[in-house]
Amino acid sequence: MTEAPATDISKRKADHIDLCATGDVGFRAKTTLLAEVELVHDALPEMTIDEVDTSVTLFGKRLSAPIIIAAMTGGTEKAREINLELARIADEEGYGFGLGSQRAMLDTTLGRDPTYDVRRVAPNVLLLGNIGGVQARASGKAALEDLVGRVRADALCVHLNPAMEIVQPGGDRDFTGIVDILAELADELEVPVVAKETGCGIGPAAAAKLAKAGVRHVDVSGAGGTSWVAVEMLRAEGDAKELGVMLRDWGVPTAASVLSVAAAKPRFQTIIATGGVSSGVDIAKAIALGADAGGIARPVLQALTERGPEGARAFLRRVKSEIASVMLLTGAKTPKDLRSVDRVLGEPLARWADVVARSGRSKKKAKSRRNR
Repeated sequence: MTEAPATDISKRKADHIDLCATGDVGFRAKTTLLAEVELVHDALPEMTIDEVDTSVTLFGKRLSAPIIIAAMTGGTEKAREINLELARIADEEGYGFGLGSQRAMLDTTLGRDPTYDVRRVAPNVLLLGNIGGVQARASGKAALEDLVGRVRADALCVHLNPAMEIVQPGGDRDFTGIVDILAELADELEVPVVAKETGCGIGPAAAAKLAKAGVRHVDVSGAGGTSWVAVEMLRAEGDAKELGVMLRDWGVPTAASVLSVAAAKPRFQTIIATGGVSSGVDIAKAIALGADAGGIARPVLQALTERGPEGARAFLRRVKSEIASVMLLTGAKTPKDLRSVDRVLGEPLARWADVVARSGRSKKKAKSRRNR
């Protein structure tokens, strides 16, 4: 497929911002299933709230809490304003920050695209770059190293979005060779590579492919929050729109995605839980399932849109406070301690846990047969 003109990409990005901020683009029936995780209360935590340490280290940078302002946008003037405001907040408060797709930057005639240039206001922030798997395959390692260098990213997210693309007007249709390019980049790129879905999640089969390819960092971006199929459905016409209606709720819920990735062998070094994550309680539950941090996107954008930078800052501080509170009430002094707290899974998520377990047993049997 020929590369879309930069003007088309900018128009699409502007549409995305407006739809995510104010549109009806959530999943309808499907949820993240984080509500199906109950962390067991400890009435005797034997610590003070001041002893709770919410800090984590990701990709060599220390965060004040396991919070990432997840990838949203780029490529337009409005995107530049959003990125600068949120990156500044992330830098000052000690959170991570993810750029939206840098696809527009692949047009080298545009030079250094200021909509992604957040380092001038966020010199110390954990910054995650972002490019689509199809574009990574077409561009190659050298172009991607340049992409990382131009924004001085600490890691590069390679996003996987087949469901979104097949509904998107003019979207990609060829998703072959993505595993190979991920394997190459994981082995050779100078910064860590994060395989990232875009709202449809990562199930056991995809997690196994990523682990086998040598990818060691994953953002599950599960189903249950913003449906990017719904976003593209609202932009589409005719048959594509009808396809979007049918696939609006497609995907692996966020909680199930975390379980799938956490069970993969070899183990991933970093698991980020995004996709419908909207509170500190959600992040704490995701960490209890196996994640290292949580990413929040649409609620932060909405807080910024409705109440300005201080509204976004206040929202994120509340998220951090909720994480600390859940840690105290489960007796966890550090986010890592949340991994071992008692938990109860509701029936819908328990069924997904059974699928993950069966998948693992099937792979062990297949390996045993090959070794005979």
